[in-house]
Amino acid sequence: MLDKLDFQVAENEKLAIIGPSGSGKTTILRVLMTLTRPDSGRIYIGDEPLWHMEDESGRARPATRRHLRHARRRIGMVFQHFNLFNNMSVLRNVTEAPIHVQKRGKQEAHDQAMELLDMVGLADKADAFPGQLSGGQKQRVAIARALALEPDVMLFDEVTSALDPELVGEVLEILRKLARDTQMTMLFVTHEMRFAKDVADRVVFFDAGQVAEQGTPQKMFTEPENPRTQEFLRAVLGDD
Repeated sequence: MLDKLDFQVAENEKLAIIGPSGSGKTTILRVLMTLTRPDSGRIYIGDEPLWHMEDESGRARPATRRHLRHARRRIGMVFQHFNLFNNMSVLRNVTEAPIHVQKRGKQEAHDQAMELLDMVGLADKADAFPGQLSGGQKQRVAIARALALEPDVMLFDEVTSALDPELVGEVLEILRKLARDTQMTMLFVTHEMRFAKDVADRVVFFDAGQVAEQGTPQKMFTEPENPRTQEFLRAVLGDD
């Protein structure tokens, strides 16, 4: 549930979204992915409206399915539970959308997929199936699959929450590399506070569907002003 939400994310910005369960963190990502329709308001990806269309005079009307499909191509998302196609090889999981949605040539899609799998350390697993992979490997394939569509904006929804603790580090290292080496706008919903502090340009604390506080990682983790932010961070970080 989101309530009178109003905030912007700059081009190339790395934004960490934190907050308690049920605060609206995942909902904002689902709205951006056009998986959850907002009841009101306007959302833009760059200068392009997402959930509505505008005529020449600027008047708005609901977006058509065609418009939503077009706008959604600028956005990639990595989910908590991988959402891989279990009946497809790793390579085909990564090439499926570029070939069938973006109509790219098979060789082009194949070459790009192998580059991405190499980047996430899984080029040797191209012919494996998801059932043969660890949770961390599955999540790295999911990251490669999202990157294959070359989105302007990448969304990450608690991508380590379904992993065994010993597998979390390998996925976070890939995300650190992406944040450091790419120009994509990235939104991370995360409970990994150290990761948020290391990677984010800005941290946003959600509470009851609203932005309760936001600021640089330094400010948010050392000098939060909102009592709810203070309470939340004490609970997740402990006294230190």
